[in-house]
Amino acid sequence: MGACMALCSLASCASCLCGSAPCLLCGCCPSSNNSTVTRLVFSFFLLLGTMVSVIMILPGMETQLRKIPGFCQGGTSIPGIDNQVNCDVIVGYKSVYRMCFAMTCFFFLFSAIMIRVRNSKDPRAAIQSGFWFFKFLILVGITVGAFFIPDGTFHSVWFYFGLVGSFIFIIIQLILLIDFAHSWNKIWVENAEETDNKCWFAGLLTFTVLHYALAFAAMVLFYVYYTQPDDCTEHKVFISLNLIFCVIVSVVSILPKIQEAQPHSGLLQASIISLYTMYITWSAMTNNPNRKCNPSLLSLVSTNVNSSETHDSSTGQVQWWDAQGIVGLIIFLFCTLYASIRSSSNTQVNKLMQTEEGSGSGGEGVVGEDGMRRAVDNEEEAVSYSYSFFHFHLCLASLYIMMTLTNWYQPDTTTQAMQSRMPAVWVKMSSSWLGLGLYLWTLIAPLIFPDREFN
Repeated sequence: MGACMALCSLASCASCLCGSAPCLLCGCCPSSNNSTVTRLVFSFFLLLGTMVSVIMILPGMETQLRKIPGFCQGGTSIPGIDNQVNCDVIVGYKSVYRMCFAMTCFFFLFSAIMIRVRNSKDPRAAIQSGFWFFKFLILVGITVGAFFIPDGTFHSVWFYFGLVGSFIFIIIQLILLIDFAHSWNKIWVENAEETDNKCWFAGLLTFTVLHYALAFAAMVLFYVYYTQPDDCTEHKVFISLNLIFCVIVSVVSILPKIQEAQPHSGLLQASIISLYTMYITWSAMTNNPNRKCNPSLLSLVSTNVNSSETHDSSTGQVQWWDAQGIVGLIIFLFCTLYASIRSSSNTQVNKLMQTEEGSGSGGEGVVGEDGMRRAVDNEEEAVSYSYSFFHFHLCLASLYIMMTLTNWYQPDTTTQAMQSRMPAVWVKMSSSWLGLGLYLWTLIAPLIFPDREFN
């Protein structure tokens, strides 16, 4: 009897894998909207690829693979069996580039397919919210194919794709943080006004002061550790400019005219943007090839280390897991999850992110004729988000993950080494300036265009 029930359950799960997103609720997921479930599953694909990339780049992974008999070229062999696998490709930065290349192609493919889908009645909407097993097979197939790409100039060319994509994704991250701070501030202010409880205001004040304190402490540490009295002019300019810009947006956010046009704007949003800007500044400075100005960077990291270098602990080792990379991954995970479940009432952010104002991710689950709980199809009249832009966002996220996991190092095809270059520094700094400009625009736009609707 138990075996029969298990077979029925397995058949049910198999139908879910080949069916639509609502079926994924199959008694284990809470009630939700179809649009939210679909975004969460696609985000899971991205996170799964990220986990695989992290495993591939772990220190010592190649050494462990070479211990497997008959697997790696040059590793432990089995008599009569030729070791066919090039383990230099399936681990290290090369594997990350290929894994992220596959994810980028996968999401770009769906971005192109889903252009101008208006509602769930479009036949392509069924592809968007279903056939998960086949989507997974497509992703696996592209990944396998990516590992057969010859080395050549692939890594160097793909590095520049990563630079451009990461630049755009950093801007999107900033937009999502602005939206999150706006929603956070609005909800807590409304709770304080409705309940007449001043604790909500105290909480907003506490977090605002905390964010500014962290940003100020970061700025002081930057001047101490990332500048020299007679050197590091770029770092001094970067830190000073971003400090000035953060002060400007903070002051503008509380001007009477701004408060009149946008009652929910305030220092909480500005404090989060200021803290994020300091993180981007720090991340940029850690990619400066000048080691005097960057005490934490290994300026040249080679995978082909000779025997004399292996005894030197300061060379020949890839420092993948530095602090800024870990912080970057945490912010990435937060923004990816938030982009999957967000339902914003901010008109400007919705226009930038190609989403519509919604009522939230929670809904009343429905029970089908087969007795299964399914999500609500909330897109029969119109989609709640742009399918194409969502996939493009995940496409950019794949490139950002590639750059983050490799610390924005640039591959050198002649020496097979990873080097830090100034383009990565300027990409990060320019993205921080553009992000601050976008935030400033969201503040002053209602004053410049009073006839337009800005919520």
